[in-house]
Amino acid sequence: MTTPRFTGLSSQLALAALAALVGLIAAPGRVEAHAIESSLDRLESLRDGLMLESHFSNGEPVEGATVRLVPPNGGQPVEVGQIDAKGRLSFNMPKGADGNWELQVDAGPGHRDFLEVPTQAGQAQLDQVSSADPGLKPTLLSVHQHRSLLLIGGITGLGALVGGLAIQQRRRG
Repeated sequence: MTTPRFTGLSSQLALAALAALVGLIAAPGRVEAHAIESSLDRLESLRDGLMLESHFSNGEPVEGATVRLVPPNGGQPVEVGQIDAKGRLSFNMPKGADGNWELQVDAGPGHRDFLEVPTQAGQAQLDQVSSADPGLKPTLLSVHQHRSLLLIGGITGLGALVGGLAIQQRRRG
C-alpha cells in the first residue's frame, strides 16, 4: 500500500486548511459571553420602589441592558428602563399588579436574565422571587460551545478535504 502524495495545488490547499485549523485551536480568543446575575431589593426610601442590580458573572455591570416586565400569562411587556453604569435600575411594579410577573434583563443575544416576581396588589413579594425556569427560555450556545462546534467542524472538514485529495490522487496515479 502506498501513501498518497500531494503535489501542487492539492498540497497548498491541504496546508492552508491545516493552518486554519491550527489557528482556530490556538487562538486565545477573548470570551465575551458571561452569565448575568441579578438581585431585587426594596428601596429603603420608597415603600413601593424596587432596586434591581445586574452584573455579569465577572462582576462587570450590565450597563445599558433593557429591563422589562412581562405580565402573568404573557401579554404586552412593560419596559421599565435601562441598567445604569453601576449595574442598577430603580422602578415600581405596575399599580394593582397581581400574579407572577417575569422580569427580563436583556443585554443582547446570550446575555439575558429572567426573574419571576410574585406580586400582590402592586407589591412585589421579594421573599418569593426566583430565577425563572431556564427550561422555558430558548437556550443560546455559549462562546465555549460555539468554539467546540467550530473545532469539530474544522477537524471534520479537514478530514474530508484530505480524504478527497487522497481519492483524487489515486485516480490520477
